[in-house]
Amino acid sequence: MKVLTVTLNPALDLTVQAPGWQPGAVNVVPRAQTDAGGKGVNVAALLADWAAQSGEALSVSAGGFLGAGNASAFEALFRERGIADVFTRIPGETRLGVKIVDPQASSTTDFNLPGVQVSAAQLEEMLGHLSGLARQQDAVVLAGSLPPGVPPDLYARAVAALAQGGSGPLLAVDTSGPALRELLQAERLPQLLKPNIHELEAALGRLLPSDADRLDAARELLARGAEWVALSLGEEGAWLVWEGGAVRALPPRVDVVSTVGAGDAMVAGLVSARLAGLDPAAALRRATAFAAGNITRLGAKLPPYDELMALHPQVRLQKGC
Repeated sequence: MKVLTVTLNPALDLTVQAPGWQPGAVNVVPRAQTDAGGKGVNVAALLADWAAQSGEALSVSAGGFLGAGNASAFEALFRERGIADVFTRIPGETRLGVKIVDPQASSTTDFNLPGVQVSAAQLEEMLGHLSGLARQQDAVVLAGSLPPGVPPDLYARAVAALAQGGSGPLLAVDTSGPALRELLQAERLPQLLKPNIHELEAALGRLLPSDADRLDAARELLARGAEWVALSLGEEGAWLVWEGGAVRALPPRVDVVSTVGAGDAMVAGLVSARLAGLDPAAALRRATAFAAGNITRLGAKLPPYDELMALHPQVRLQKGC
């Protein structure tokens, strides 16, 4: 199976371990690391991890925009994980994202820069580069925010173009803000949507305080063409809603190192499960185990196979009404 992830606004993620840090003070930290990141890059890395560990036949490519000035960390990641690099290089440097992880408070504080300005000509070049490749895939994952210069309806237009004829790849989208609002207002939705609760509330312009509200919102998206709507709830787990029902996964307790990449791990689990032909409940169990395993690591990584498999039966499932 071939999977292409598209990340228009990747980031070099500087993750700082800062137990008990205080704003406005000098904080001495015991550990920091820099990783090539961005939502689609993380999904690609996690899918490649899973393919290497499980033996599932997944061929992973990653594309989008990379700043030519600091692409080496991304190129090293792609070589290490066996990911095909189909990124378009543009002048400048890929943005920096700062993640401050406080294990004492079980919290992560993010500082995300806006990214390199993209011109209309650069956008058209990149889309032309990826359009033919995307049609050769079994799945395409569009993930993350949009950089300056990219119109907010870009994901909506990409989904409409790739879905023409009805025989294209599985389309999965994980985004937020204006890009998600535009997508949810489009005529064609992707087969798989994975917002978190806060992103969906912001996109719909209303609060979803109860499970009934959340399931109703997900079913609205099903009625408009989505096939699976995965709604992540952080520590409370996640709902997966499809035409035949709904199931909620309650994650196992693990030692949290960093929550960075947990949502991307869920996307990777859902996409790999869908391509493997798993039913929705089994897919959500896998995705939740991926997320639980990922948060025991710094960066977008899965734990060793045996440890990951041990997490699967610890994921509790609850049927929705």
